[in-house]
Amino acid sequence: MTGPDDPADDPATRTRDAWERASHKHVREHDDLLAEARRVRLLPVEEELLAPVLAHRPHVLHPQSGHGLDDVALVRAGARSVLGLDYSRTAVTAAQRRADALAVPCRYVVAELPPLPVDDACADLVYTGKGALIWLPDLEAWAAEVARVLRPGGHLFVHEQHPMVPLWSWDEDEARIRPDRSYFARSHVNDTFPALGAVERQHTLAEIVVAVGRAGLQLLDLVEHPEPFWKPTGTRAEAWGGRLPNTVSLLARRG
Repeated sequence: MTGPDDPADDPATRTRDAWERASHKHVREHDDLLAEARRVRLLPVEEELLAPVLAHRPHVLHPQSGHGLDDVALVRAGARSVLGLDYSRTAVTAAQRRADALAVPCRYVVAELPPLPVDDACADLVYTGKGALIWLPDLEAWAAEVARVLRPGGHLFVHEQHPMVPLWSWDEDEARIRPDRSYFARSHVNDTFPALGAVERQHTLAEIVVAVGRAGLQLLDLVEHPEPFWKPTGTRAEAWGGRLPNTVSLLARRG
């Protein structure tokens, strides 16, 4: 049992602990993930929006890099190098092991955002998403750090869960709004694998766009998609049937 002053009851601590536990999956499934990494590609919507950027062979910074498969895909699509940052030491160690086995130019560092432990204007592309923004309590601090580390003319790319997704039920027969969720809530407790028990932050689409603009980045593209970036095995939900937004892509540039 935890008391009101117990650090284990702090949302940031609960989230960190949940993701450290979840990241052990990347170690247990090393062989399977290594095999997947040998053929992994970016999603078609990512390839389409990022093609002009990746054509210039950018140096990429990937905060909240997780298992690192997207980094291998970025190199395969044209990135010169990728530096992944994640606050899970387990995730970082597992991702570096895979990158070394594949001999790809991906390097990983244990770090939390904000701030990012890298120099000003060091990246041509900041790539993030697929379950990243939901762990950030302060979007404006995140966007300011992104702007700081981008070189002039550099890009931010986000492919992320749509902010409406916490409202969707996973019923098979009909897409329903969960009665225990609100679009304007500040957070909710994750009740699905792998981050069971972690505290997810909720940001509206407007808040994401405004944070990017206030950081001085120019919005180039904003696209909503019906397809989720992840579906748990064996689950079918009408919310994924094409009628509702499940992901959003954002591309912005530093002037």
